[in-house]
Amino acid sequence: MKGKWFWIVLAALSLAFGMVQLARADGIVIPPGPPPCWEFHCPPVPPRPMAQLVIRYHHVTVTIENQLAVTHVDQVFFNPNEWPVEGTYLFPLPREAVVNEFTLWVDGQPVQGEVLDAQQARRTYEEIVSSLRDPALLEYAGQGAVRASIFPIPPQGERRIELKYTQALTAENGLVRYIYPLNTEKFSMQPLQDVSIQVEIRERQAIRAVYSPSHSVAVDKRSDNHVVAGYEAHNVLPDSDFALYYSLGESEAFHLFSYRDPGDPEDKDGFFLALLAPRPAANPEPVAKDVLLVLDRSGSMDGEKFQQAQQALRYILSHLNPQDRFYLQAFSTGVESYANGLRPAEEAAEAQAWVDRLGAVGSTDINRALLEAAAVMDAERPTYLIFLTDGLPTVGVVETQEILKNFAQAARPNLRLFAFGVGYDVDTVLLDTLAQEHHGLSTYVRPGEPIDEVVSAFYERISTPVLTNLSLDFGELNTFDVYPNPLPDLFAGSQVVIVGRYREGGRTDITLRGEINGEVQTFRFAQQAFTSDSRGDPGAAALLPRLWATRKIGYLLNQVRRNGPDKETIDQIVALSIRYGIVTEYTSYLVTEPAPFGAETRQEIVEEAYKAAETSPAAPSGEGAVNRAAQEGALQSADVAPAVGGGSSGESAQAAIRVVGARTFLLNEGVWTDTSYDPNAGETRKIGFLSKEYYDLLAARPDLAGALALGSRVIVVVDGQAYEVVEEGGGPVDLPQPAATATPGPQETPPNAHEATLTPEQIAQAITPTPRQPAQGSAPKSGGCPGAVLPVVLIVGMVLWKKRQPQRS
Repeated sequence: MKGKWFWIVLAALSLAFGMVQLARADGIVIPPGPPPCWEFHCPPVPPRPMAQLVIRYHHVTVTIENQLAVTHVDQVFFNPNEWPVEGTYLFPLPREAVVNEFTLWVDGQPVQGEVLDAQQARRTYEEIVSSLRDPALLEYAGQGAVRASIFPIPPQGERRIELKYTQALTAENGLVRYIYPLNTEKFSMQPLQDVSIQVEIRERQAIRAVYSPSHSVAVDKRSDNHVVAGYEAHNVLPDSDFALYYSLGESEAFHLFSYRDPGDPEDKDGFFLALLAPRPAANPEPVAKDVLLVLDRSGSMDGEKFQQAQQALRYILSHLNPQDRFYLQAFSTGVESYANGLRPAEEAAEAQAWVDRLGAVGSTDINRALLEAAAVMDAERPTYLIFLTDGLPTVGVVETQEILKNFAQAARPNLRLFAFGVGYDVDTVLLDTLAQEHHGLSTYVRPGEPIDEVVSAFYERISTPVLTNLSLDFGELNTFDVYPNPLPDLFAGSQVVIVGRYREGGRTDITLRGEINGEVQTFRFAQQAFTSDSRGDPGAAALLPRLWATRKIGYLLNQVRRNGPDKETIDQIVALSIRYGIVTEYTSYLVTEPAPFGAETRQEIVEEAYKAAETSPAAPSGEGAVNRAAQEGALQSADVAPAVGGGSSGESAQAAIRVVGARTFLLNEGVWTDTSYDPNAGETRKIGFLSKEYYDLLAARPDLAGALALGSRVIVVVDGQAYEVVEEGGGPVDLPQPAATATPGPQETPPNAHEATLTPEQIAQAITPTPRQPAQGSAPKSGGCPGAVLPVVLIVGMVLWKKRQPQRS
């Protein structure tokens, strides 16, 4: 018997040790119990390492009808181990969800479960956190949950789980809001091969702006009252919840988000996002415009890319509005035009035939081509110049600065220039400067990419302007660092996302001015609220600082490339990169050498970056130049902040950097460290992990839940004071004052939009399960790449070995 108990104790100790180690790493999986042999003459094998449960795919489909959302979650859990595993399914519900009933299916069979309210769920989360010593679930404190027991998953087997729940959507600052809990990076560091979210919206009123501050979504507007928005990604590790906003009504749409942390020791100024959308298509005729088409037909364009460029011109000519005019030109050593001056849209067919007869031959005289196009401009109409080239200027005026100067003198203020650089042999400085100085954009088409598809997709977006020469007046409120600047024109079916900074919170009247067919139109939006304190309830607005920093960094990087390096600009880039976790060419150390960056360390980095930029200036053309220009352009025009890392460094960046709301953390010697922490600024206040003070801090400042969820060792700066969570030690400390609710309060219901009023019968009808047959065979697969344990947490319990073994004395 002594031998028997020796092996049992040894197995238990080994199991406990393994549990702690795995809990620290992943915080999700509890390893299974000891093997089935319990006799003293049959010693157990030491516990085998247990692989993370993975997800084959994670699909979410959402239908929203008159502000009633039904969410269907479909995912497959896979057990990579050689023994069965069973456990508890836990799904954190969105904060605004009120679920009276839910439907849960496992492999086609209904499973009994329960809905936990926020208080019950919080106790459950904290129990799991305390037992596993892993705080990942703390981020969902304050949210309800769905909980159910799951049948055992066989070795190398799968369980398909489907969940459906219903909620009445709320409105925030005039926008209807939908949130899906997709922030899952803390549960596993393995990428998910296949994740998708599709949201189909049907409303009685016209659907106006549709915007996601968290993810890049494709929006398909099928009618004024029917929109489908989708997000899809592969081999990614989702790092933020999915948020989607849309507005309703018939008037001009203006929506405002704001965020301000007055306790920030480095920057107390606020951040805002303004969303502009045109009125529905049933309103007045689109603005009459002039389109200038300038095509490089030099010898280097010969072949497939010239044929694609011809196809792009044919597409634009065939999609002119009846009131539009066009000018068509092809250039090489000389300049040839379809006709002198601007021609009416009804001549498009003849112009297409002229394009078909063109060939590619000769050199590249960009200066002359641009000047001749500028000469036909009409100062009274919005004018869009589409310029396609694949090379550097080789004849005539070839100096970049001289070409820019000549065109600036010839062009009129109403010109919008859109440059398309084809291939790698283009002058990126020339094209980017032309576009930025003339209120347009530059786009780069790399070898192998379809020119015609890129250009036609672009033109489809700008084909119908409805408001031009936009300007915003914020009244008495002090705003600065606004991007984009100047504002672009507003086109039918599109929207403009504006980000900027402001000094103090308050309410102000905002005035939007623009032109419609030469007449100035004015729109006033009264008593718009800029919050003075967002610490109590930051919500999705906490994403604004990083989005603003993304555009600011893109702008500054472009300035360095165009004008050469200067220490002040590089200092701004470095500071923003560290603060907001946006990796640039100057800050790759965020991935390779994460560490606390005090003022002295940052200054050393700036000095080194400035010297390197001076001694090795970037070339204006070539593959590297094109890639750099395209990346900077994407940052400048981003509607969503980039994922942490990216490119070849993405995996290592995600291991070293975390973004939590408006804060960024670097993993430094096992401690997740707030990038606003300066190690030279004084001692931290130490709080023991899972101690009373730890939970008191969370209760006082619920907005810190995401930061505390990072791990058992964290340094976070709160109102200028650094708090350090330590695994051992700590003690009573002075906690920060509870943050007040964000002020001034948001407008809860969108103007001219109906409120979502749901009867119990409506909710019951929406969530009643459809009869279905049990699933046959295994669940569908989308590949064998391990996936993250997504917002659904599968907590694996002990395999019931005893139940499967005969009892012996």
